[in-house]
Amino acid sequence: MTYEAEKVVPYAEKDEKKGVQVERMFDSIAENYDTLNRTMSMGIDRSWRKKGITMLKDLKPQSILDIATGTGDLAIQAYEILKPQSILGVDISEGMMEIGRHKAAKAGLSEVISFEKQDCMALDLPDNSFDAAMVAFGVRNFEDLDKGLKEIHRVLKPGGRLMILELTSPRNFPLKQGYWFYTKFFIPTIGRWISKDKTAYSYLPKSIEAFIQGKEMVSTLLKSGFEKAEYKAYTLGACTMYLAYK
Repeated sequence: MTYEAEKVVPYAEKDEKKGVQVERMFDSIAENYDTLNRTMSMGIDRSWRKKGITMLKDLKPQSILDIATGTGDLAIQAYEILKPQSILGVDISEGMMEIGRHKAAKAGLSEVISFEKQDCMALDLPDNSFDAAMVAFGVRNFEDLDKGLKEIHRVLKPGGRLMILELTSPRNFPLKQGYWFYTKFFIPTIGRWISKDKTAYSYLPKSIEAFIQGKEMVSTLLKSGFEKAEYKAYTLGACTMYLAYK
């Protein structure tokens, strides 16, 4: 199945696959990504990550896969809360992961958190090899959502769990209208001000608007092989957490 978000790409090059464009975009904004993220979320993103990670606490996972790890914020915060034996962060952007490696080293976690360039459409990882998997604000960038979710399901151990955090659009008045203004004007303006890539933060609101959410995302997770899935909205619907069980 093709989803609308899969058609939303950062740049105008129609002959270039979404994954290639997303990689180029994140490489170009890697240096300023953390500053932009904190500014645009007003620091709430760390709270969202904490809430999502806590949903894995009862599982006591020892091996965790962090997909679309970016600069490693989720991986580092997951170690602080869950204390697993190992976390593997994978991403298509070496620029983002290089910053993540420096952050992990600074925190003294290089032996626990490792980074590999991998495409989540075709993970070079064994079946049934992770207790838990996580994705923070990355699934809407998947070139093929169904394929990516099936790959995550494949590498999870039986009884494993997937936790997804994704930016979503509030549905009710007046938050819907306020969020529309925030994503259409505030995010692109701040992005152009801080980042050298003027296109990247025009792509962000478009990808949020086009991405499936709520019950539709739960249905997609179930179709991808997960036995059970649920969701919970944070900050009045600006972010949604999905939990899927293998």
